[in-house]
Amino acid sequence: MSLSTITRRGPEISDAIVSFDPDTLQRQPVRKADVMVQFRELRNHEAARIIEKIPEQDGVLDPAAVDKMLITSHCEMQRMSEEFQHGKRVAELLKPILNALRDGGVGDPIRIVDIGCGTGFVIRWLAASGSLGNDVQLMGVDFNVALLNEAQRLATIENLRCKFEVANAFRLGEPATVFISTGILHHFRDENLSYLLQQHCRAETCAFVHFDFHSSPMAPLGSWLFHAVRMREPLAKHDGVLSAVRAHKSRYLLDVTRSAAPEFVSAIYGTRLWRMPIPRVFHSLVGIRPDYHEAFLRNMGTRIASLGKIE
Repeated sequence: MSLSTITRRGPEISDAIVSFDPDTLQRQPVRKADVMVQFRELRNHEAARIIEKIPEQDGVLDPAAVDKMLITSHCEMQRMSEEFQHGKRVAELLKPILNALRDGGVGDPIRIVDIGCGTGFVIRWLAASGSLGNDVQLMGVDFNVALLNEAQRLATIENLRCKFEVANAFRLGEPATVFISTGILHHFRDENLSYLLQQHCRAETCAFVHFDFHSSPMAPLGSWLFHAVRMREPLAKHDGVLSAVRAHKSRYLLDVTRSAAPEFVSAIYGTRLWRMPIPRVFHSLVGIRPDYHEAFLRNMGTRIASLGKIE
């Protein structure tokens, strides 16, 4: 794949080949010709070639073939997450947040909900580590049944204490205390990003931690080199690079968050590597209610300096 084929306008292939009704969460048919035209108009011929190879039924992309491609891509993404020790990074930010909530009197259980969890790597890693405490409930939600079935299958094999559900994360019967996500923020643009963040402003939610690609001059080329060497699935190669290209600037992301969710004290963590002027691959958007903010900072200690922070 050439970097010149990619534009910030997107979308990613994985966004275009599946569609769900936002109210019923039912899967909607996706016409292959429509998706092909969309990417050709963007002059993203690599994406068009990938989609052209997906089987169709009466002009509609075959859901089983699409799901197989998505599951394969998520498996490759999990391998990358394991190599970068992403589960450990999530836990390192969640622990001081959870301790701050406990100190502030937030009761048992503390529900952590992973938005758009895919095959559930982060939730499964946290459950397997057992490092967050017995008062924590872990749940992953997504619209895609096939991805969640794979997440639940793996969790059952590993006998993990967590659950997965096809659901809207903001309409759960038992609301989240803490929302988390990995790699979803760049999928939301402009008013859609603002709307997503507004949904955190509900009484039961005390904090959120969203990890996504850190936008930097090095990110597109670095992502392209890494995916060219490490990924085999064409969709994973394409979307992985495009994710880095489309990542939101840290300051923009923070400004949108403060406008959309003013009830939280927000900051960006993970902007640099080992106190050096080297940008990290991922940064994290953290928001916490003012009542728990000071305790969170105390619990973070010197890790704030090593991560790098924008506030």
